Amino acid sequence: MRENVLCAVGDEKIKCNPRVDRKCDTDGQGGTVMCATHKKDKAPEHSSQTVPIDDAVGMVLAHDITEIRKDEFKGRAFQKGHIIRREDITHLRRLGKEHLFVLSVGPDEMHENDAADALAAALMGQGVRIEGEPKEGKINIVAARDGLLRVDRDALLALNMLGDIMCATRHGNSIVKKDRVIAGTRAIPLVVKKQVIDEAVRICGQARQSGSAVLEVKELRKPKAGIVITGNEVYQGRIEDAFAPVISKKIEAVKGEIVGIYYAPDDVAVIEERLLELLHAGADLLIITGGMSVDPDDVSRFAIRNMGATEITYGAPVLPGAMFLVGYLDRVQSGKNSQPEPGNSDTIPILGIPACGMYHSITILDLVLPRVLAGERISRKELADLGHGGLCLHCKECRYPVCPFGK
Repeated sequence: MRENVLCAVGDEKIKCNPRVDRKCDTDGQGGTVMCATHKKDKAPEHSSQTVPIDDAVGMVLAHDITEIRKDEFKGRAFQKGHIIRREDITHLRRLGKEHLFVLSVGPDEMHENDAADALAAALMGQGVRIEGEPKEGKINIVAARDGLLRVDRDALLALNMLGDIMCATRHGNSIVKKDRVIAGTRAIPLVVKKQVIDEAVRICGQARQSGSAVLEVKELRKPKAGIVITGNEVYQGRIEDAFAPVISKKIEAVKGEIVGIYYAPDDVAVIEERLLELLHAGADLLIITGGMSVDPDDVSRFAIRNMGATEITYGAPVLPGAMFLVGYLDRVQSGKNSQPEPGNSDTIPILGIPACGMYHSITILDLVLPRVLAGERISRKELADLGHGGLCLHCKECRYPVCPFGK
């Protein structure tokens, strides 16, 4: 062994005499191994020496330690801040531990659990809450109420690009139940630079200033739906209507009320008259089925335009549902001068459902209806965005929403 070797300390190379410090040695190929003494002296403030567990009695544990017992338990066996006792040594060895970190966090750093707390607080908006306390640098965010999960994907991407921290969420625009996990966030190393956390908080704050937090659960209003089923063949009794039970079931699923179900022939004036009757009966959501194609007898969208509806968008990159229509009707312009109920806007959404809604169990209506009830204004942009993931695979056993459709 040479008198002096170069000992690797981070990016530095320093001279060390292995005859003086037996913990220094070469790797047999002219390189070096880490010198424990120099590691202790030169390492960053938060990365103190690795301490053998027999020497750790009385020291403060710098990180959580997980225990896994097959089919019995997975969780925290020792918490950050725990003072190691002699009786802990056997337990630690059962967990495969022979060395521990004793951590001194620098003034410009944060411990993983403190970082997770800060991240969760920055990410959360209305309708969500923290579940418990951070464990091993990770914390879950859950829904505080039933509703629609909204995720600011741009802000989420910017946060995850920072490195050393992360946040994983469920798909945005998913209907979620109270107390169910919607996201998890954590610090990846034991210690994170405060600068990284400050930048993450800034990103989340910027999203909030733009109108919404990174994570929110929007409450769904309970609609009073008016339904007009069009088509000469149904109106004249030549075929049995299949739309009413399908649409009714979807409205009941969101705890809505059916104000009325009217039938109309392929006549613009009659369709418009039926829609106005439903408005005056108290409907705050209008659904028209059929008459959405380009056939000469399909005139439903013309009746919607004649009523004075605006922001009409016809066509969507979704299968089934390509000939879907959405528009909005001003309450005053429609002749319905009453004030909207709490939670409702001063406009009434109109949804036009093509024939696919009659024989496909899941269609574009299932993607759009919850967003409408959450108060979102659906325009060409929102519909165009559905193209990625907008193809239903018509699985033999439908598992929606646990499937790629609409994701």
